[in-house]
Amino acid sequence: MPLQRAAVAIPPLAALLGGAQPDATAPAGLPAGADWASDQPSDTQFDTDVAALTSAAPAGCRSVKRAQTLYRSGDAFHSVYAVVSGCLKVVLFHSEGREQICGFPSAGDLLGLDGIHAGYHTSDVIALEDSQVRVIPFGALEARCRQTAAVQHHILRLMSAEIVREQHFFMLLGGMSAEERLAAFLVSNSAKLAARGYSPHEFHLRMTRQDIGNHLGMKLETVSRTFSKFQVRGLITVNQKHVTLRDLPALQALATL
Repeated sequence: MPLQRAAVAIPPLAALLGGAQPDATAPAGLPAGADWASDQPSDTQFDTDVAALTSAAPAGCRSVKRAQTLYRSGDAFHSVYAVVSGCLKVVLFHSEGREQICGFPSAGDLLGLDGIHAGYHTSDVIALEDSQVRVIPFGALEARCRQTAAVQHHILRLMSAEIVREQHFFMLLGGMSAEERLAAFLVSNSAKLAARGYSPHEFHLRMTRQDIGNHLGMKLETVSRTFSKFQVRGLITVNQKHVTLRDLPALQALATL
């Protein structure tokens, strides 16, 4: 029998960074939507790694208003960013101008690692609501990595987690039906919110259905039709952007088909 890693209770990232503890019953914005499978990197461990980085290097706060950009594709890379509150979207642009939304980072997520490779960012990050991030200068972080093996280990683990999530994102786009994609998206957010102290059964969508469709590779009409199907089957209840998961086990089963 394979060994199982013991679960460790870690406070949400906002608390680790000096912010307020979240209300465990309050609806929250959706985080990145492609890490639904049980073999994904632990969100609790992810929060621990991010918190370790913010304590390893000086980090200032930055507010990003709704519809403002944290950084754009082509901007020089200087820092990575830990999301403390709010929700954003990560957008890649094809050569012909089409955009692909790669995720919806929220509290606890790390942004900006794409800039390490070439020294500039390769995506746009736009706030879907008023958000706050911790700015971690990469030069100072790199210096700490040379001094402390543990900090370097946290960086490598975060990069590995991003690779795994990207693999699952491509699997979502390439090998799942519309119902499976939306179920996976909802289950992913449920699991992530539960790991960070929020209700796993209800949350508020910060993105539009058009954004969800872009992210999942679905047309807007298909997204709306699939939400309606789930409601008719008693899997969810939707009130504008507020979603309640009525039958989470059924959604989980659908997401893993």
